[in-house]
Amino acid sequence: MNNSKRYTLSGIEVPEFLENYDASRSNPGEYPYTRGIYPSMYRGRLWTMRQYSGFSTAKETNERFKLLLKRGQTGLSVAFDLPTQMGLDSDNPLSLGEVGKVGVAIDTIDDMKELFDGIDLSKISTSMTINAPAMILLAMYVVVAEESGIDPKLISGTIQNDILKEYIARGTYIFKPEPSMRLIANIFEYCTKEYPKFNTISVSGYHIREAGATAVQELAFTLANAKTYVRYALEAGLEVDEFAPRISFFFNAHNDFIEEIAKFRAARQMWAKIMKDEFNAKKKKSQMLRFHTQTGGSTLTAQQPENNIVRVTLQALAAVLGGTQSLHTNSMDEALALPTDKAATIALRTQQIIAKESGVTNAVDPLAGSYFLEWLTDKLEKEAGDLIDKIEKIGVLNAISEGVIQREIQESAYQYQLEIDRKSKVVVGVNEYVQENEIVDVDILRVDEKVESEQKAKIKRIKKSRDQELVNKSLIALSEAANNPEVNLFPFVLESVRRRCTIGEICEILLRVFGKYEPTITI
Repeated sequence: MNNSKRYTLSGIEVPEFLENYDASRSNPGEYPYTRGIYPSMYRGRLWTMRQYSGFSTAKETNERFKLLLKRGQTGLSVAFDLPTQMGLDSDNPLSLGEVGKVGVAIDTIDDMKELFDGIDLSKISTSMTINAPAMILLAMYVVVAEESGIDPKLISGTIQNDILKEYIARGTYIFKPEPSMRLIANIFEYCTKEYPKFNTISVSGYHIREAGATAVQELAFTLANAKTYVRYALEAGLEVDEFAPRISFFFNAHNDFIEEIAKFRAARQMWAKIMKDEFNAKKKKSQMLRFHTQTGGSTLTAQQPENNIVRVTLQALAAVLGGTQSLHTNSMDEALALPTDKAATIALRTQQIIAKESGVTNAVDPLAGSYFLEWLTDKLEKEAGDLIDKIEKIGVLNAISEGVIQREIQESAYQYQLEIDRKSKVVVGVNEYVQENEIVDVDILRVDEKVESEQKAKIKRIKKSRDQELVNKSLIALSEAANNPEVNLFPFVLESVRRRCTIGEICEILLRVFGKYEPTITI
């Protein structure tokens, strides 16, 4: 018998025996929703297959959208380029060399219209990974619907709109924390009434995990952030059962198969208890944690990239067995470049094979009752709950400004890399089973450098053709509204978008009022 100790990726020691462990779970669709938020789960409806796409121009990304929809994708997910994420126009000097590189460049409503050309927004749901300028991009999406003759009340989808994790793990912030939280509360308030089918936030653990967090930290920091958003919305005068049903989550699917399944189950039961016990939410939908999953980008390797297909398959299967509502599967070539059409199609086919050939959708929560899974679900809840308590004693915003959360993640990332270096954690093709010429010759998607000049020319044409007097009026009105903390800014951003203001012009107005966020710590 091998008596060596075993640990999960989070460092949780796994007992050798779990005799007669009984968690006595409720049924799927019943509080606290550990086994799934719907009674029938995938027997009734499959998860949304939503491949994250965006590169170069709106026209090229539109073509990728249509290709993936033709091949069976059931939802859209937009990746924006770095200037768009930072609220910069493509002709801003700071955008030099970055236009269209890691996502699609969106400067005005005309780009957004081109992005969704020929796609009926009343029949497809769209997820947009955008944070600091989330209000502006959602306003653009609304105006696309309006100008296409679609009632905006019919549009559905999700904006990420999660600024706290940007301060923690990603860095695409613009404004200071307090006005950023105001923008989020404004979105909650306006969209709850006007766009009832749209999820107004996707609280993201994904990027926290990509930065090096463990599963426990991903759970704790994500739910602590979510609680902070709820509190701000309540302080803004909203009723919890008005906005909470539109809160969604975004998690990572990493390599530890059983731990990841347990993490998703633990997240559901934790959120249900938080909403019921701490925030007195009455509606079932307010207590249900609905989430999107993306397989772990940081787990992909440039060496032997075909191995990534296997990694992604296991991660995707963990997400499905954990009860995800939508799923993105990474492409095998993403450690090298943006996905090619072929690689993106293989990633989509991975989901389709799981859905149609594996048989795992035949039963609801098919791994329920596994001693190890049930024990680990409760163990993750306990450890994540203790970490939430620790952070909340400091306060989430204080913990961010003082670098407490960032240092916890940094230490976990460091320890994980040490284990790889020491080979106590094996990465196939990297520190074990290495072969010569392991970075094989694969097709690479390259973004044409002329994209930047094309975007600059487009901005110039739009500025020349628009009514500058109306542009000035809308920006002045936005500035005045931003200076009044009692005013909801969404209608003013909508009007600016309709007048063909650029994302950079709108963000510049808000920056003058709100101020730019400058980190005060060095990690």
